[in-house]
Amino acid sequence: MKLKHLLTLLFVAVIFFNFSCTAYKDVPYFQDISKDSINTENIENFTQLTIQPNDLLGIHFTSLNPDASAMFNYNLERPNGNNNLDKSEENAVIGYLVDMNGDIHLPMVGAVNVKGLTTLQTSELLEKKLTPYLSQPKVDTRIQNFRISVLGDVKSPNTFNVYNERITVPEALSLAGDLNVTGIRKILLIREIDGKRTYIPFDLTKKDIFNSPYYYLKNRDVIYVQPNHSRVENDGTTFQKASIIVSLMSVIAILITR
Repeated sequence: MKLKHLLTLLFVAVIFFNFSCTAYKDVPYFQDISKDSINTENIENFTQLTIQPNDLLGIHFTSLNPDASAMFNYNLERPNGNNNLDKSEENAVIGYLVDMNGDIHLPMVGAVNVKGLTTLQTSELLEKKLTPYLSQPKVDTRIQNFRISVLGDVKSPNTFNVYNERITVPEALSLAGDLNVTGIRKILLIREIDGKRTYIPFDLTKKDIFNSPYYYLKNRDVIYVQPNHSRVENDGTTFQKASIIVSLMSVIAILITR
């Protein structure tokens, strides 16, 4: 009986080891924020999103003469040869693509360099450029292809379109369904600007991330969440290991009782 009890305890210990969970101290976010009082800090690290090569700009032009404005509304209201709006498949791409020099190309105006400008600055610049062609032009500019990616040990890894110009690291993680319990809270942000790739570490257990200059994401940013050792060791094999152990313990028990 003592041997059977020993085998039972050994069995339980092995199963517990294989199904062991991440330590609680490694799970909560922002652990150094006081939970007993209100914490207030000034937001000083937000910078406006700026336009970069390969950005696709949705630019809408209006003026006192709608027909004159229509020719500048790239694939939105551009008329065809019969003075009707062109809605053909060839006209399906909506927006001005920023080339590698940082230029967009407008009818009659030609190349306009918008690299490094905010969308508001771009609108103001285009209004000045169009003054000779339109009466009281008004321009609204947006980045059409602003997207971020979240990979690794999260609930729903994916690439997400961002429909405004302000998104933070925690907001991006929430779009992906948050980290799994087995995801390491020290994540990696990968950013490309002007042909250079930068790797930025974030420790989600510390409040310092709120003050990071990288806290607000840029177009085409990638967040990677590394799984911990428990996830790597058990993912897809936990139940296989458990059944092998059960079978092995059963065989040992049979042999002992004979």
